[in-house]
Amino acid sequence: MSESLTFHFDVDGEDFTSAGQASVQVKKNLRRLGISPEIIRQVSIAMYEGEINMVIHAGGGTADVIVSEDKIEIILADKGPGIADVNLAMQEGYSTATDQVRSLGFGAGMGLPNMKRYTDEMIIDSVVGEGTTIRMVVNL
Repeated sequence: MSESLTFHFDVDGEDFTSAGQASVQVKKNLRRLGISPEIIRQVSIAMYEGEINMVIHAGGGTADVIVSEDKIEIILADKGPGIADVNLAMQEGYSTATDQVRSLGFGAGMGLPNMKRYTDEMIIDSVVGEGTTIRMVVNL
């Protein structure tokens, strides 16, 4: 693959049942491209966690997955409230999810830590009141 392929998804912030659809589609696309199952697993987990975070905290957003010869890049962007303290948000178990969200089985505070755990690089750019962009890379 000498050039990159880009997959774009809109993440609906109103519907928990549709959260994860983009990561399922990415998994199918990567499988068709012959990417190894372990890499697909890493990308799928990181992407799913990001989608759920966008639904819980930001009212949705966009997800772009760029597959190139040496890496898979995931760019998640939203226009949510932003993350006031990224270091605190990166701590396992820390969550600002509502009780309603927790009652649905989400909001355990593992989203961002899992995103970092399953990627080779993760950069969070967040501005309170404007939104968050997270760029993750999984090396091939």
